Formats: sequence, structure tokens, C-alpha cells
Amino acid sequence: MNLDDQKFLRELGFQIRELRIARDMTQVQLAEACDLHRTFIGSVERGERNIAVLNLRLIAQALRVPIAVFFANQSKRL
Repeated sequence: MNLDDQKFLRELGFQIRELRIARDMTQVQLAEACDLHRTFIGSVERGERNIAVLNLRLIAQALRVPIAVFFANQSKRL
């Protein structure tokens, strides 16, 4: 994984964390809503995981946002 990939995953994780906090959810609550493990959510938020699209869709659904939200700011940097 190159530096651009790492940066992308960190920024994606930051967006997920910000949305989760804005909805007053803990990592455990988000994990339960997605049927994913709490440590997985934490590693996604830290940008340590190359998250699968299907898991990203589950997280978007649990946060009640369109999946495109996670890519909106990324396209401005290309």
C-alpha cells in the first residue's frame, strides 16, 4: 500500500468517526448496527483497514448517509 492509499484510508476513517460522533454513537453501537466487530470499526476509523465496499455500505446504512458521502471530498483531491 502506498502513501496515497494510506492517506485515503485515514481520511475515510476520519469521516466515519465524525459521522458516528455527530450521531452520538459509540464504536460499539455502530458495530452492532452494522453487524461488524467493534475492533473492526476502530481499525477502520484509524485507517488501518482496506475496507470492503460491502462493509462500507453497511456502515453508511447504519449512519443513515449515502455511500457517496465518503467519496465526495476525495474526488476534489484527484
